[in-house]
Amino acid sequence: MADKKQVIIFWLTLAGIAALLLVIMLPRSFKGVEFDEFGFKRRKASGRVDTTEVFMGGRYYIGITFDFKKFPADAHFVEFYDLAVFTSDVLRLEDLALLHDTYDLQYKDILEKNALDAIKSSVTQFSTRDFGTIRDEIEETLFRAVRSRLGGLCCPLWCDRPGGMCNLTACISQEECGVDDLGLFASVRFFQLLFVDIPDDVISRNLLTLTQLEDGEREEYIQDAQLVQIQTEKMVQDTQNKASELSQNATAQSNLIRARAVAEAQAIVEGAHSQGLALMFSTLNITTQEQKASLNYLRTLRDHQDLYMSINFNSLVNTAGFN
Repeated sequence: MADKKQVIIFWLTLAGIAALLLVIMLPRSFKGVEFDEFGFKRRKASGRVDTTEVFMGGRYYIGITFDFKKFPADAHFVEFYDLAVFTSDVLRLEDLALLHDTYDLQYKDILEKNALDAIKSSVTQFSTRDFGTIRDEIEETLFRAVRSRLGGLCCPLWCDRPGGMCNLTACISQEECGVDDLGLFASVRFFQLLFVDIPDDVISRNLLTLTQLEDGEREEYIQDAQLVQIQTEKMVQDTQNKASELSQNATAQSNLIRARAVAEAQAIVEGAHSQGLALMFSTLNITTQEQKASLNYLRTLRDHQDLYMSINFNSLVNTAGFN
């Protein structure tokens, strides 16, 4: 009876110890991953990481000998103060194992250095003036450069989904995408170009260049104005010459018309005189040249305005002699 009691006590003690161990170890076998984290299982003793499964936010039973190796799941904000550039990137869940195998947890400095290198390589194609005139274009160019360097050339997973609205011509499909095309396994979602600090000596050189350009444009305007003035003066002179020529031609033509009219009038008058004299000679029966000459002489004397005519005895005798 005593032996049986000892056996019961032994098993009860053993069960209590097991229950105590279970109470102690079971909660410690559950490990949590925050909602803004990714995690891989890692064996505590050896530090070996299992990258076959990525754990997202939640609590998981992985055993007391494991814990989680965690990565930030939200956006990584990177600011280059000397460059005044702000960017945001997110680790890709599907490529987290490759990121871990390649860079482990030292990926942040690598991402920053590569982003900086991409920015420096792309910004050389723009001049200082471009930062004030085509700032949006510069920001978009730098964004594409950083996104291509960190995110690679592969199409996102959502491109294969119905209604993904993905431009497959601008990226490599997932089926054809290799490890070398994945970039640095981070998706760049946002990029913002902040204040651009230009050194004073560069500003001075640009102002000098702008001043020289303005002086050159001013000189061009002055030369253009002088050329226009010369052309205008020439046009005025040509117009005056044409007007003078037209006036002279009109005067000459009017003089010619007037002279012709006078000549024609005189010819008509003379013709009328001739016809009238012929009629008068015929009517008066004047046939001798002496009588005709005398009559013409009288007509000529009558046409003189300063001549005063009167009838005297000789005139009367001569007149009577005509009969």
